[in-house]
Amino acid sequence: MEFSTLAALRTACADLPPGDAAAEAAVAARQATLTKPPGSLGRLEELAAWLARWQGRAEPRLDRVSVLVFAGNHGVAARGVSAYPATVTAQMVANFAAGGAAVNQLARLAGATLKVVPLELDRPTADFSLRPALDDAEFLRAVNAGAAAVQAGTDLLALGEMGIGNTTAAAAIAAALFGGGAARWCGLGTGVDPAGLARKRAAVDAALARHAGTLGDPLLVAAALGGRELTALLGATVAARHLGVPVLLDGFVGTAAVAPLGAAGLAHCRAAHLSAESAHGELLAELGLKPLLALDLRLGEASGAALAILVARAAVACHAGMASFADAGVDAAT
Repeated sequence: MEFSTLAALRTACADLPPGDAAAEAAVAARQATLTKPPGSLGRLEELAAWLARWQGRAEPRLDRVSVLVFAGNHGVAARGVSAYPATVTAQMVANFAAGGAAVNQLARLAGATLKVVPLELDRPTADFSLRPALDDAEFLRAVNAGAAAVQAGTDLLALGEMGIGNTTAAAAIAAALFGGGAARWCGLGTGVDPAGLARKRAAVDAALARHAGTLGDPLLVAAALGGRELTALLGATVAARHLGVPVLLDGFVGTAAVAPLGAAGLAHCRAAHLSAESAHGELLAELGLKPLLALDLRLGEASGAALAILVARAAVACHAGMASFADAGVDAAT
C-alpha cells in the first residue's frame, strides 16, 4: 500500500474495512460451550474474538507474529527536552541490530520476528516549535515507509518506536488533538529533571501557538508536530487495517502517533499496556482504549506490545485447546 498524495491517505483513513463480524460471533459461540463459567476468562475471551474479527477467520491463530520498531530523530531535541543526546537514537538502532535491547529478548520470548526501520537518522525533523516538523513530501515518505513494512498475512503486529525527543512530540500531538496544553500532556519521558520538564513544556506550548491554524486537521497535526517514526507508525496502522492485520500498540508515544486516526480508525488495535508516562492513561481514555497490562513500563521500543503478544497467545491457546462441556463429559450450568 502506497499513498501518492495526502488526499489518497485521507481516503484510506476514511474508507476502513469493518472486520469480519461473523468470525467474531463464531468465537463467542464456541466460548459459550467451553468448560468454564460464562465469561470467566475475562478479557482473554474478548481478545480471541477481536483477533478473529480482524484476521477474518473463525479460528484465530498466531503463526506469523511481528514486531516493528521505527526510529527517527527530532529537531526539538536540541532544546534540551530529553535526558539523553540525540546520538542515542542511532546507537540504540545498532543495539537492536546486535540483539542487545529489551525488545530483542521480549520478541524472542513471544515467538515474534523483529524488524527495526531507521528513518533518515542523519536528518532530524525541523524544530516544530518554529515550523512544521515535516513538510508534505517528508510526511508522505514516512507514512509510506510505515505502510510498506507491514506484511500481508501477518497474524498479529506489535508496533514500537525509538527516537530521542519523541515524548515531546507525542505530548504536542495529544495536546493538539485533545486540549489541555503542555501541562496536561508533558511527563518526565526519559527522566528529565525539573528544568528539562520546563523546557519540554515550553517547546510544546510554543508549537501549539505556532501551528494553531492546523489544529483542526488531525493529519496536519501529525505532520506539524510529529516525527518520522511517529508518522511511520501511523502509516503502518492504516496499512494493517486494510490488510486485515490486528495491531498491538505500545506506550504513550506509540499511542499518540496513531491518535490522529481516532477511535474508529483504531478498532483493529488494542493497547498493550498502561505505561508509567504520566499522560498515557488520559490518552487511552480519550481514545476509548483499555490496556491489557500495567507493569509501570516506560521504555518504548515495543517492549509492552511484545509482552502483550504472550497474553494474545494465552487467549488463542485457551480458545483452541479447551474442551467443550459435551466433549469432556462435564455437566453444563443449568
